[in-house]
Amino acid sequence: MAPGKKGRILKIEGRGAVKKRIVDMGVVPGVEVEVERYAPLGDPIEIKVKGYHLSLRKEDASKIMIELLH
Repeated sequence: MAPGKKGRILKIEGRGAVKKRIVDMGVVPGVEVEVERYAPLGDPIEIKVKGYHLSLRKEDASKIMIELLH
């Protein structure tokens, strides 16, 4: 997703500690997220979720399936 685009979380793939950490941060199915910006080298990605900013490694973000909102 490009900066400024919004989406709704459909599901989080994977399991174990990485998935638990993502869910514990409030990134759960049904929640709307917005991409704020990417770091200069593309990693990490800063998103806005539930009113706060969250930085995710590109590898972790790739496990989050999103439905784009218009």
